[in-house]
Amino acid sequence: MSLSSVQTPHSELVGALYRDHRGWLKAPREPRAFLAAIAKGLLFDYFRRAALEQAYLNELMLIPEAELPSPEEQQLILEDLKAIDRLLGKLSSKSRAAFLHSRIDGLTHAEIAERLGVSVPRVRQYLAQGIRQCYIALYGEPA
Repeated sequence: MSLSSVQTPHSELVGALYRDHRGWLKAPREPRAFLAAIAKGLLFDYFRRAALEQAYLNELMLIPEAELPSPEEQQLILEDLKAIDRLLGKLSSKSRAAFLHSRIDGLTHAEIAERLGVSVPRVRQYLAQGIRQCYIALYGEPA
């Protein structure tokens, strides 16, 4: 029996997914443009997460040494920050900004509306989108 003939549960799952969804898994019309768009997205994510990590490290430098979290706790905090970044990355830029202004800066709906140049009802919609993303992260997609 050769190694190539051995199917792992993972490869069986991938094969089944491909068989079930191959109808829409067609080659892109412009493969270079497609790959360029993917590469840009990956670079954007990389630099955004690097900036997040650097901001966290800068904040750690402001904490007195006696109060610093342990290296293990720092790593866990950083992983949580990255998870939050991924969660909020699913929102539009204005929705993300509204959610952060509300939750971190403690701004009122009117203050957020003024900063973003939108109406107060629109701010409420943005905040609802942010809360929905948090719900999905914690409990999964609502039924």
